[in-house]
Amino acid sequence: MAANNPNDDQTELMCEEDSLMSFEKLDRASPDLWPEQIPGVNGYIAQNLPASDQAPWTSAQTVDDINQLHQLGNMTVTNLIAEVKKLHDEAYKLGLEEAKEMTRGKYLNIFSNK
Repeated sequence: MAANNPNDDQTELMCEEDSLMSFEKLDRASPDLWPEQIPGVNGYIAQNLPASDQAPWTSAQTVDDINQLHQLGNMTVTNLIAEVKKLHDEAYKLGLEEAKEMTRGKYLNIFSNK
């Protein structure tokens, strides 16, 4: 039986480490994305945003929608979780009602092709 030589193990590890070594130089500059004349990401975003007074997500919202968003934003975590559970329960009830009406339509042959 051959005895394990600790020097052989160290040499083997050194060879493996050398094979994993990378001499690639990473350049952190990104002149294509953020040219010198634009002061960083915020400048780029400000330059490419459309000039409007409102945020884009508010353009299709009514006053009631915005008020409801403010109410939801002012809720505590517990109240918000309760609201989400309530919406989940309503969606489940609507799904049951839809399944019932679809079954009813099948029995009445509403969906038959002519």
